[in-house]
Amino acid sequence: MIRTRLHPMLRRGLQWCLGTSVLTLVFATFPVSPSGAAEIVPTKFVAPNGLTVVVLEQHFLPIVEVHALVKSGSAQDPPEKAGLANLVASLLDEGTTSRTSKQLAEQIDFVGGALEVKAAEDFTTASVRVLKKDVELGFTLLADILQHPAFLKPEFERIRSQILGEMASDNDDPGHVAMKAFNQLVFHGHPYRWPLNGTEESLNKITHADVVGFYAREYAPSQMILTIVGDVTAEQVTAFVQTHFGGWKKASQPPRSAKSAPPIEKKTVQLIEKDLTQSNVILGHGGISRTNPDFYAVTVMNYILGAGGFSSRLMDSIRDKQGLVYGIMSHFDARLMPGSFWVNFQTRTEATNQAIQGVLAEMKSIREAPVTDQELSEAKSFLIGSFPLRLDSTAKLAQVLAQVEFYGLGFEYFSQYPKWIERVTKEDVQRVAKQYLYPQRYALVVVGNVAKAKLKQ
Repeated sequence: MIRTRLHPMLRRGLQWCLGTSVLTLVFATFPVSPSGAAEIVPTKFVAPNGLTVVVLEQHFLPIVEVHALVKSGSAQDPPEKAGLANLVASLLDEGTTSRTSKQLAEQIDFVGGALEVKAAEDFTTASVRVLKKDVELGFTLLADILQHPAFLKPEFERIRSQILGEMASDNDDPGHVAMKAFNQLVFHGHPYRWPLNGTEESLNKITHADVVGFYAREYAPSQMILTIVGDVTAEQVTAFVQTHFGGWKKASQPPRSAKSAPPIEKKTVQLIEKDLTQSNVILGHGGISRTNPDFYAVTVMNYILGAGGFSSRLMDSIRDKQGLVYGIMSHFDARLMPGSFWVNFQTRTEATNQAIQGVLAEMKSIREAPVTDQELSEAKSFLIGSFPLRLDSTAKLAQVLAQVEFYGLGFEYFSQYPKWIERVTKEDVQRVAKQYLYPQRYALVVVGNVAKAKLKQ
């Protein structure tokens, strides 16, 4: 749950940032070399209880972001109780053993800060953003919700009902329905197959004891990366960590699976009937992990194929030349375990077959012939040039630092990213297209007026 109210000083700072060039803010945040590399040199240490701490000092604005990444997400849900990790995360800031949810909200609101908890597939994050003068309170509240959640039964029932209500709303969204079905096909038998918040059936099976047990098993200092970015020193952080997290007892690592989902062996189609004027289409298959050595070549290839907006081949072919869609994109969802590749679009019902064939043709084309020098140059230029913009706030930096540590990318990531992108050749692009795009075996989900679309299977 997000609770945010900006302090007047912070609000003025943000207005200043938004009222000037974003690049000005980026350059003020950290040095950027002419190549686009970010000069970020954090301090890292591991506490005696196993807690990993990463600190990046930034003293140009009196803001501190404290970001905790817990190495547990929906991938750790028991198969019959999907949604458990998300439910646990949703309850963390709904009261602790010493503070009610109202008291937590009032304390963070009083100083104009923000407290947020969010689950994902591979991890859960909890973060607090405060002014420098309130950093002690920020550490206090974050440590409290992470170490002493109350998990009161009335709150458990209320939050579960709230999530069930959100599910009912999601089921009216054709795009959500399509992605849910797509994940079931691509990740058959794998933890990634379920929605983050589970299903109505699985959520209703989760008990209060399940929540308490999951927290006890998955939340421990050795399971957590704490990143602190802002107007604070490493020495101050060391003291805060000792005071607020030093008493958290060390625990053994819970078991983990690193298996990949079984590959799709042939074209698999699922048609979902809904009375719509457009077809919602997702086409794709298994993808790559974030630690795959080909990640950067795949990033360049996918930008050219469908992630480059109006510069991409899919937009040029399916939208501009054929007029079949308003927007279309391709995406590699790289996770701890191999994620998925998908192309998503909406098109008028009668044009569904033509649009699908157009997507497959572009997937085949980028496999069969090298991309042009101009395509490669534009892709690299955008990816390198936009890289600093992904790090233009304390919140973004804290989040990226935590994930760099989580995936084991090394802090040289910040200075080397532009070089890794620049090294990608036309031969690399064609090689990874052949290796990671499968236009002959894929999952296809269409949500819409199936009879009118007359889909060819």
